[in-house]
Amino acid sequence: MFLLLGSTGYVGGAFVRELQKRHLPYQTLSLKNPDHDPGRLLTETLHQLHPSFVINAAGWPGAPNVDATENHKELCVAANLALPALLAEVCAHEQIPLGHVSTGCIYNGPRPGGGGYTEAEAPNFDFRHNNSGFYSGCKALAEEVIINNWPDSYLWRLRYPFESRNHPKNYLAKLMRYEKLVEAKNSISHLDEFAGACLDCFLQQLPRGIYNITNPGVISTGEIVSLIRKHQRAPGKEFRFFASDAEFQKIILTPRAHCELDSGKLLSHGIPLTEVHEAVDRCLREWKEL
Repeated sequence: MFLLLGSTGYVGGAFVRELQKRHLPYQTLSLKNPDHDPGRLLTETLHQLHPSFVINAAGWPGAPNVDATENHKELCVAANLALPALLAEVCAHEQIPLGHVSTGCIYNGPRPGGGGYTEAEAPNFDFRHNNSGFYSGCKALAEEVIINNWPDSYLWRLRYPFESRNHPKNYLAKLMRYEKLVEAKNSISHLDEFAGACLDCFLQQLPRGIYNITNPGVISTGEIVSLIRKHQRAPGKEFRFFASDAEFQKIILTPRAHCELDSGKLLSHGIPLTEVHEAVDRCLREWKEL
């Protein structure tokens, strides 16, 4: 039986759908109640349910966007650093493996030598480099704390989740909604493929550690816009772009990351994902309104 945290969130909902599709038994747990001590509640729940695996899809990327984490740093620390560290500690004590949803937004810029950043390379967009926003800094530090102290865990890196549903948090829907866009190349993650790959890591008993779970390849904002136009998903919309990333960075509170991740490690263990252009094209072809 699986124990899932963050089941009501955007990413957590994808885990719920995937668990149900595979007919895998699961329970959900929320640690948001301020009257409960989270460590005690988690320990008691693990004793009672004895799950075979704990999945942490909880987190706070800010609302309505990541800029909010700069003004509510205490919430960002609690959700994106303190909670993952607590989970890892309790799961290790109870000898129950943990899978934690991390982010690829801890790298920025082209990788020296080309290609995508691998799991073996240290983040370059974090507190240690003093160049990231608070969200990326907390996520990078959570990875460091977990992997250094409780290495018998999975850390799954997600980037700009997208899917075929017109959901407010869908990266494709955001690009259709924003007034102006930034032209940049990025690795991105098909949400349902991401959740499925995460489950496969445990079910197929892949070595514990960090995995970049992004669709192979890299895609630019302009390429996505071309596919949106091809499938006529934003009829009449004029897609306007900032003159440069520097112009965009001037109007936001926290810097944004643009990067390519190498997902070859996941593939080497027999878990393939759809090539990114093909995945985006399919989602736009099968577009559904909520």
